[in-house]
Amino acid sequence: MYRSRSARSPNLREPDTRLAESDKIEGAGGWDALEWTKIDPVSRSVPIGVKQFLLEDEHVVVEGYGVVLVNTDDAGTLFVTNFRLLFLVMKLPSGQRQPEKTGSQRLLQIIGKDMRIIVFGFRPRTKQRRAVYDALLRCARPARLWDLYAFAGGHSRFSNTNPKVRLLNEYCRLLGMGFCQASIRAIEDGSFTLSNEYWRISSVNSNYTMSPTYPFALLLPKSISDDKVLQACTFRARCRLPAITWCDRGTGAVLARSSQPLVGLMMNMRSNADENLVAALCTQIAGEKRRKLYIADARPRKNALANGAMGGGSESSANYFQSEIVFFGIDNIHAMRESLGRLRDYLDTHGTTSSDGMSSFLRHGGWSWGGGNLSSMSASVSTLGDTGWLIHVQTVLAGSAWIAARVALESASVLVHCSDGWDRTTQLVSLASLLLDPYYRTIKGFQALVEKDWLAFGHPFSDRLGMPTISGSGNMPFELSRQASTGSLPSSPVRQVSGSSSSQAQNTSHAQNQNSPIFLQWVDCVSQLLRMYPFAFEFSSAFLVDLLDCMLSCRFGNFLCNSEKEREQAGISDACGCLWMYLAEVRASEGSSHAHYNLFYDPLKHDGPLLPPAAALAPTVWPQFHLRWACPSEAQGGEVEAECRKLTRKFSELQRAKEAAETRLNEISVTVESLVTELRNEKLVSTSAKDAVKRASKETATIKRAVQSLGFNVNFSPDGDCNVCIESNPTEIPQRSVCSVSTTNSNGSVHGSEKSDLSEPVTVMQDDVSDNPLIQVCESLCPMHSRDSGCRWPNPGCAKFRSQFVGLKANFDAFDRLPIYDNYFGT
Repeated sequence: MYRSRSARSPNLREPDTRLAESDKIEGAGGWDALEWTKIDPVSRSVPIGVKQFLLEDEHVVVEGYGVVLVNTDDAGTLFVTNFRLLFLVMKLPSGQRQPEKTGSQRLLQIIGKDMRIIVFGFRPRTKQRRAVYDALLRCARPARLWDLYAFAGGHSRFSNTNPKVRLLNEYCRLLGMGFCQASIRAIEDGSFTLSNEYWRISSVNSNYTMSPTYPFALLLPKSISDDKVLQACTFRARCRLPAITWCDRGTGAVLARSSQPLVGLMMNMRSNADENLVAALCTQIAGEKRRKLYIADARPRKNALANGAMGGGSESSANYFQSEIVFFGIDNIHAMRESLGRLRDYLDTHGTTSSDGMSSFLRHGGWSWGGGNLSSMSASVSTLGDTGWLIHVQTVLAGSAWIAARVALESASVLVHCSDGWDRTTQLVSLASLLLDPYYRTIKGFQALVEKDWLAFGHPFSDRLGMPTISGSGNMPFELSRQASTGSLPSSPVRQVSGSSSSQAQNTSHAQNQNSPIFLQWVDCVSQLLRMYPFAFEFSSAFLVDLLDCMLSCRFGNFLCNSEKEREQAGISDACGCLWMYLAEVRASEGSSHAHYNLFYDPLKHDGPLLPPAAALAPTVWPQFHLRWACPSEAQGGEVEAECRKLTRKFSELQRAKEAAETRLNEISVTVESLVTELRNEKLVSTSAKDAVKRASKETATIKRAVQSLGFNVNFSPDGDCNVCIESNPTEIPQRSVCSVSTTNSNGSVHGSEKSDLSEPVTVMQDDVSDNPLIQVCESLCPMHSRDSGCRWPNPGCAKFRSQFVGLKANFDAFDRLPIYDNYFGT
């Protein structure tokens, strides 16, 4: 795969995860016909922009300069890294000479698993094409598993929990024990063997000794012991015995999977242990007899009979109580591989762009509109049917819908198998589970479904993708040439040039080539259901496309190796990043408005099984995946969905702005409330202080009037001292006096007085006193004076008014500190 970018592109640093290794590499012409010179390609430094664009631990292996991308007729630089192809388009100033784009170029054709066919043109008499070819051989399909980029990239950013823990959590959910959370400790000590009324989690395969391609934990009938399980497994191919993959806790119906039974050529071999195990899948229906059992054989009937010659075959309904055998007629992996090759050729020929650099509407005698003339359009429709891809998709959809209907409508149990039970069987049981269980139609549930039915139950991803494995990676055959297309597919100029290598493809053993797009075909079926039920799925078609791209690119370790056992031996979960964690991080950047989420998802609209009728199962070409390179404009989700997503994104932004404003408002409200509380407290303190001042002023005024009534002038200085002066001729004592407060300026002169509002009249009590007016006043005001005892003021310090006191200063604070019971006055 390649990435075409301008050297001036501002998005050069944008990471690209949609890049996968090539499926087949084909040189346009024989290598022996080339005349290689001894001049090595000029060594140049990698541009800084390209270095910034590379992922973690990604490095450039080979560069090709002056390369022409024939598909778009652009010239640029080709970089082969240890992970992908990067093509940097050169934008030269006007007047400079463009690289030569003539027929003398040496062509290299690359076929991608993502439906792309790419052709690069190299300058003649250089070693650049050979260097790129060799680099692709080493990097696209390395001889060792450890040479894949997934091990070089590490798992620091995208590490996740152990897949065994996630499998046990899904088993607990199926058993109705969602509250139980598995752990590594439970796996190590074997304490994960939980059970309910009908089923149990068995550890019979915990060390993979029973079946190396099955998971470490199996969901089995509770009535069957592990010893019986070990006896039953020998009757199935590769010891893949019947195991439960989904169960209905309400009705007791189960969906089980296995491989073909070893009945032999005469179909007369039997196993009591296997028959008892299969019978245990059909629990008793309340108030009725034992539920019915359907045995769904995914193969055509003739293929099942042919397998009998190799010891395999299919069951007999006479040997399994109340059972019915059904054949679905799904072709094998080789038919699917050839069908996808024809579909790829069709898209390359009749799409908007193609690998020969010519648009489809310029072929076949000109064009009358964008799609070509009438004869070419008719031929295109016929050729699409000849590919057989849509027929295969429809067959898988129909079989899955039939299985889901039997479980949902009849409460029957269904056992599904093919030959080995890891290709067509996986397609059927996982798609039927998706139709039956709404949980699998969420993003989290879809992940659990893929990990359970595809990864844990041993779909051979390495064999199907042409990747190396732990066992026998060095013996893996590598097919350089492209499979020859059959039918009436028109050949482009590039195909005509490269036809000499078709004999090499024919020499390759058909049986040894284990490549097949089984998982891609299943995801295509899911996209068809998403099109039929747009409200039933939480995820969108974009999520499925990104999932496929990550799987094909081998950037992460989830889909490496052929089984759970091999992934554990290779330490995949510890050494490689996790695809699910990466996709979750991608979605977290935009939240619910991300393209992975289905805008129309309504969990309440389809909260039960999906049972599509036969008429609704007619598939179409999946535009988001199959047409994104051949017809980019038609591959979009549609203007309505794009506008809806744009409005949703804008609504999300407004919602976030609203939440931020509400948060700010709450903070301001809390601050205002705090300030109001403080202001209220300050007001209380201020009121108390004012009351104290009023009381003090009233007391001061009263004392001042009392002293003035004795004939004194009282002046209060700013520092709080009080000056009392005796009048020169205090012969008369007023009966009523008003307190006057004199203020002095900085030089001490009195410049004003005012009457206090708190002034009160003081009446001097007339008494039988001596003739001296001062003594009369003293005796009348003294609280210790009585008519009989006379003045009781102590003689040494008696302040008699007949003495001359000038400039008397009173210390009122000292008076306040005297205790009321002080013995100062004597006895």
